[in-house]
Amino acid sequence: MEHLKTQQNNSMPNNPYRELDEQSILIRELENNNIKIKPKGYSMYPLFIPGRDYAIISSAEPGSLKRGDVVLYRRFDGSGILVLHRIWKICSAGFYMVGDNQSEVEGPIEPIQIRGKLIAIERNGKEISVDNPVYKILSNIWLMFRPVRRPIAKTAAAVKGFLKKLLKK
Repeated sequence: MEHLKTQQNNSMPNNPYRELDEQSILIRELENNNIKIKPKGYSMYPLFIPGRDYAIISSAEPGSLKRGDVVLYRRFDGSGILVLHRIWKICSAGFYMVGDNQSEVEGPIEPIQIRGKLIAIERNGKEISVDNPVYKILSNIWLMFRPVRRPIAKTAAAVKGFLKKLLKK
C-alpha cells in the first residue's frame, strides 16, 4: 500500500498535538472499531487492485500474529506512512514484511509499529474473509513463491503480450 504520507499541521507551531492527519484518525478509530481502507499503489497486487478493493482491518495484538498475516504498520523511517504488507518471518529481532508484488523483505519491524491486521477484503461489494479456505491456500502459495515472484511475473507478462499479438492477427 503506497499510502498517505503524514502531513504536519503547521497552523500552530510548537504544538505537537496538532499532528492529527488522516492516518492518525484511522489509527484512533481502529482502537475501538474495524476500519475499511482503500489501499493505494501496487505493492499488494494481486491481492488488492488499486481503486477497486478495500481492506477491512481490525486491531491486533502483535503476539497473536503469525507468518502470512497481512498487517497495517507505521514505518519509522521518517516518512511515517502506514503500510499494508504480509508477514514473511517473525523472530526475536521483530517482524519481517513483504508486499505480495515484491520480492524484497523489509524489517525488522517492531511490535509497537503494528496497528492492525487484515480480516477481510471487499471486492466489487463482496466481502472475502481471510479465514476463507481458498484465500488461505492462495496466500500460502504466493508467500512460498516470494523468491521467484519476479521471474514468474515477467514470464506471465511476456506470455500475455505474445497472446495479445497472436490474437490480433
